[in-house]
Amino acid sequence: MTSPDAVPPPSGRATPPPRERVVLATRRGARMVRTRVEVQEQTEVGDAMIRGLVRAQLSLALRVALAVLLLFAAIPLVLVVFPGAGEVAVLGIRLPWLLAVCLPVPILLAAGWFYIRAAERNEQDFTDLVDD
Repeated sequence: MTSPDAVPPPSGRATPPPRERVVLATRRGARMVRTRVEVQEQTEVGDAMIRGLVRAQLSLALRVALAVLLLFAAIPLVLVVFPGAGEVAVLGIRLPWLLAVCLPVPILLAAGWFYIRAAERNEQDFTDLVDD
């Protein structure tokens, strides 16, 4: 793969071609470093970014807590609105006891699952913002 005019090196081996650096994408390193530095050094911009993350996490926590509170408040409300439901027995256990014992666990598990996923999404959005 050498040209016919090329002179082989004195040792008799062909020299490898010089290395080339292959770049697949352009780097936007200056901004990425600047936003990380702003967060690390707690500048005004970095502080605003962190406050935004904390505000988003607090908003999420309050919304999930409100939803759980409303679902828990609905249990006694159903029994007040429909007084005959208190007399219903399922497998020999009265309905108010079944609702009080069996319903909160799935509600809390679902709320916890949703909260973890949404909080991780907030943190990933913040990380993407800092890395941009």
